[in-house]
Amino acid sequence: MTKEKVFCSIGVRKTSLTFGQRLKKDWKRNKYKYLIILPVLVFLAIFAYKPMYGIVIAFKDYRPSISIAESKWVGLKYFKQFFNDQYCFRILRNTFFLGGGSLLFGFWVPIVFALLLNEIRNTHFKKIVQTTTYLPHFISIVVLCSMLKLFCANEGLITELAVALGAKREPLLQNPKYFRPIYYISGIWQSFGWDSIIYLAALTSIDSALYEAADIDGAGRWAKMWHITLPGIKTQIVLLLILAMGGILGANFEKVLNLYNDLTMEVADVISTYTYRIGLQNGSYSYGTAIGLFNTLVNVTFVMAANAIGKKVGDVGLF
Repeated sequence: MTKEKVFCSIGVRKTSLTFGQRLKKDWKRNKYKYLIILPVLVFLAIFAYKPMYGIVIAFKDYRPSISIAESKWVGLKYFKQFFNDQYCFRILRNTFFLGGGSLLFGFWVPIVFALLLNEIRNTHFKKIVQTTTYLPHFISIVVLCSMLKLFCANEGLITELAVALGAKREPLLQNPKYFRPIYYISGIWQSFGWDSIIYLAALTSIDSALYEAADIDGAGRWAKMWHITLPGIKTQIVLLLILAMGGILGANFEKVLNLYNDLTMEVADVISTYTYRIGLQNGSYSYGTAIGLFNTLVNVTFVMAANAIGKKVGDVGLF
């Protein structure tokens, strides 16, 4: 039996369409879907991918008076300059402390909150708690920093609480030892309610039959939480942890910029604020771009490493 007869006998029609013909056929079938996503593709091309060409100035001696193409190529000059900078160690240390500390102290809070909220059976009270904890997320960083400056002033609310606990009366944001705790706690307060939404949504997808079977076996509330609830949201936890790893060197620029001052510079100055001063205020565009590119490469490395570990240990990864 010939090959053509075999194809006919199993109901498969042999086609020899060229790539152009297949593309034309696919366009006729899905042209409206492509038209729907076209504005998004154009937006990404103009505002996300086209500006990436500017990364090349990290390797050039760029001046605004000449074009990027005409700028002199200097290779890794500005990367070496950064590592030899007297402030390099300080800003790397502060960025790791602020970014890594936010991850260490804040990542698990939405998980615990979602687990506790899931145990509440009073629907009305549950909605009130959810709404109350979501609200801080919608406060802009500038407004939040203004509130913190007001509350941490010499006679502010937080200062009064600190004095009641035995602390010295002083503007807390002008004391370097208080800057990081204030940064961590305010970040957790603003984000934990909103971040818990993903975990709460994942909790609703857990099969209730598992809890019923656990009840029959005599399992308590903590046993069910440990053996059913947590494994049920393991995928979401790992994925969000991988994404969060990419922000270790991404301390909140707007927040730090609005909170730090000359007295707290030693513990608050981070890569993004240093890049802002060097690149925009001082006009060293190539040097600032080199620092920002280094920051991005380190964050990408963290994401890749966390993704590899997640796939190897828990068989969960972004890609």
